[in-house]
Amino acid sequence: MAPLRWGIAGCGLISNDFAAALCSLSSEHKIVAAAARDIKSASKFGETFSIPKAYGSYNELIEDPDIDIIYVGTVGLTHYDICKSALNNNKHVLCEKSLTLLLRHTKELIELAERKKKFFQEAVWTRFFPVYKKLREELSAGAIGEVKLVRVTFGWVATEAAKKKALGGGTLMWLGVYPLQLALAVCGPELPEKILAAGTVNAEGVDINVGLTLQYKSGAIVQITQSFEVDLPNTANIYGTKGTITIPKPFHCPTELIVGGRRDTFNLPSVGHKLEYQNSEGMVFQAEEVRNCISKGLLESALMTHQESVTIATIMEEVEKQLGMTFEDLY
Repeated sequence: MAPLRWGIAGCGLISNDFAAALCSLSSEHKIVAAAARDIKSASKFGETFSIPKAYGSYNELIEDPDIDIIYVGTVGLTHYDICKSALNNNKHVLCEKSLTLLLRHTKELIELAERKKKFFQEAVWTRFFPVYKKLREELSAGAIGEVKLVRVTFGWVATEAAKKKALGGGTLMWLGVYPLQLALAVCGPELPEKILAAGTVNAEGVDINVGLTLQYKSGAIVQITQSFEVDLPNTANIYGTKGTITIPKPFHCPTELIVGGRRDTFNLPSVGHKLEYQNSEGMVFQAEEVRNCISKGLLESALMTHQESVTIATIMEEVEKQLGMTFEDLY
């Protein structure tokens, strides 16, 4: 298979780290173009990563015939429109989380991708880390028996931008995918039987603290605490009838897994560019999975399915209802 040809939509911090990952895999991936709302930003990004073309609009990027797949690293409010346009222009899409701000938009994009027969993936990079592969193996082998309880904390003192509704802010949209993907990895992709939420909503109309409990048909309970006001441990613990699995900080991009007291450590690959976020070298695993799926003609990754994206979005929408918040008025 020839190198997968990428177009990068959005030239911010997360796109920086994903581009760095792609550049470290130059024999299999090629960044053809980058786009931002400001052509100067796109040009500067292009200089950093030796990208031949820069665009001052996302439509120009999407219409470029030399691109196979669009990576969407823009703010959450823009994801729906960019993804929809890319799919309608017969491009594969890898879109940062949260995939969209509305459940109906997530469902619509997945249906469109399946109709167009294009690979479409929510960029839950966590799922492709070696730690999560090992976690799946340990759970399948019954290493801790029947899972009864999962506890996850995720949060820090965030910038004001993270709390802005117009940017799709709040802990649900900016953090929520991470604890929820773990819940699904452990308890399965189906919806829990009960969803109980409590939280604090700011004057912008977005959540800044959330406590969430999920109860599954199996009897397993997941407890999630997330915040933009205080620093939390950012760890995950899975309790079973025969033992415990711990994913130490940072559970969302981990290098260690503790199973019954045994600690396994996994090294991350090196990349040749400065990174903005902790352990972003792990984006290499996501890029490799995307190429592998597309080379096989797959429309989704078995490691993070469309069903799971819909389940996460459904849980988020229910939490929003319980907290009295919505993003519908932004569209």
